Amino acid sequence: MPLDPLPELMVEPIVRAALLEDLGRAGDITTDAVVPPGHESRLVLAARQPGVVAGLDCARLAFRLLDGGVRFTPRVLDGTTVEPGTVLAEVEGPSRALLTGERTGLNLACRLSGIATATAGLVQAIAGHKAQIVCTRKTTPGLRSLEKYAVRVGGGANHRFGLDDAVLIKDNHVAIAGSVREAVSRVRARAGHMVKVEVEVDTLAQLEELLTIGADAVLLDNMTPQTLAEAVRMVGGRMLTEASGRVNRDTAPAIAASGVDLISVGWLTHSAPILDIGLDWVG
Repeated sequence: MPLDPLPELMVEPIVRAALLEDLGRAGDITTDAVVPPGHESRLVLAARQPGVVAGLDCARLAFRLLDGGVRFTPRVLDGTTVEPGTVLAEVEGPSRALLTGERTGLNLACRLSGIATATAGLVQAIAGHKAQIVCTRKTTPGLRSLEKYAVRVGGGANHRFGLDDAVLIKDNHVAIAGSVREAVSRVRARAGHMVKVEVEVDTLAQLEELLTIGADAVLLDNMTPQTLAEAVRMVGGRMLTEASGRVNRDTAPAIAASGVDLISVGWLTHSAPILDIGLDWVG
């Protein structure tokens, strides 16, 4: 089933800010000098690499915000796996708007498609295991909602969107509190009953301490697959288990085979390579 796109109300401010950044103080002085007013063109967005498409609405808005007369016709949906040369969308209208919006539209579509492609690769790598691939808060400032959307397009799931939608007690929290038990006790005294609590542990000894007080989930950080399997056995289904650290297509299958419920991957949103997409003039 295709994933519903983000509401335009959420996407437009991000695209508008990106356009304003590119337009600077004087607008597109190159295009305005070369292209006469009223000139029209037809261009196509085409994939130059194999991958999974995401962010076509961002490209559409980059053109439409500059000129409402632009006609943007998608030829595939977000989530489509494409090959080099696949036409993703056709764009027609005032040439000035098409050339001025080109880089902003491509920056966003390439970035989000790269994230979706990388996520799909990890999802494929762990096929047959129960674990889900999830992202983190290691996102580009200002682009979190879009980047997390791209993870979902690629078949992954989302971790926290911010600091306020769940508790995640990490190693520095534990260090300041003095122990896992004390950190969890402080959270429980303050957080509401609807707030889920996850605790990061680095060792099986910390996990054993956590099991005496309980939580909704445990983040098993930088553990070997063998240690992860022992951690899953110790938890025995009493909380969700999440593995993180050194996850890639080569290591993910063994991590998933340990029996964890979730595998969190920061690089999906902070350093996944883009998917190369071009905007080509056809008339």
